[in-house]
Amino acid sequence: MAKGRPARVENTSDPPIIDAALLEKWALFYLERYASSAENLRRVLQRRVWRRAGRDSDASRDIAPLIDALVARYRAAGLLDDEAYAAARARSGLGRGHSPRRIAAGLAAKGVASGDITSALDALRESVPQPELAAALAFARRRRLGPYRTRPVTQGDQRELAAFARGGFSRSTAQAVLACRDATEAAALLAIDEA
Repeated sequence: MAKGRPARVENTSDPPIIDAALLEKWALFYLERYASSAENLRRVLQRRVWRRAGRDSDASRDIAPLIDALVARYRAAGLLDDEAYAAARARSGLGRGHSPRRIAAGLAAKGVASGDITSALDALRESVPQPELAAALAFARRRRLGPYRTRPVTQGDQRELAAFARGGFSRSTAQAVLACRDATEAAALLAIDEA
């Protein structure tokens, strides 16, 4: 036995019963901490059940209808609104410098329907005339690229262009941002495109 560690005791008792009340407790705890789409909450609850009862157990299969009913009830009550969730995630992603492609991919990964993703991106385009350019400038500012760089650029340095590509930005947008000499020129670039 290791020094200072208690002996490991095997848990021989049956796992606690998972019922609708426990699922509701888990769901409310999750929703108090995080915004969520309906499908994401369904996945979170399913993972909790799998951890508690095992992935292939009968209890895991029996709980699926309870999870579906809980999610449907929360949707009807307004606790889960995929359209509002998608719009909020799109706005915050744009502010963080995420490209519209990356925002759409992130929302799809959270289980948001394609119609809700499209409407969120359309709302983003209405509020910001050039969302990809605005996101690219925010991305450059956060990563200190292009007009916000702190080190001199070397000849043939493709690292900044590659960072934009990995971020989901088009080559033309990345080149436009990288061509700016300073932050005021970058801000003017956005103002020119908005006019």
